[in-house]
Amino acid sequence: MKRFEIITLFPEACAPYAQSSILGRAQKNKLIKISTHQLRDFSTSRHQKVDDSPYGGGPGMVMAVEPFDHAIKKIKRGKKSRVIITSASGKRFNQSDARRLAKYNQLIFLCGRYEGIDARVEEHLADEALSIGDF
Repeated sequence: MKRFEIITLFPEACAPYAQSSILGRAQKNKLIKISTHQLRDFSTSRHQKVDDSPYGGGPGMVMAVEPFDHAIKKIKRGKKSRVIITSASGKRFNQSDARRLAKYNQLIFLCGRYEGIDARVEEHLADEALSIGDF
């Protein structure tokens, strides 16, 4: 069974979509499993804080490295896993990417918010960044 893990601040927004249509049927037939994870659950902050000032300075807030690091360590299962940041600046997702990623047992998607995700997440934790199109 292929596993899809979605780490986000809004897991409740993903659930209805994942339970509908083709994805819902694939899960019902035990071909895939889609799990959503609340990023705040992996924060060590007393108030479940997940944002921070950008590394190296700059305006705005970005999503901090530590909650993503803790989430990946807890969720990742084995070597046939791939960690992907969803990003408008990432490589545009296409059919050849779908074929390539189908070889993995587990895909972990890191979903951003605020001004984005701290650059160290992409540099040190993620295997790649993908975009679903031009925005």
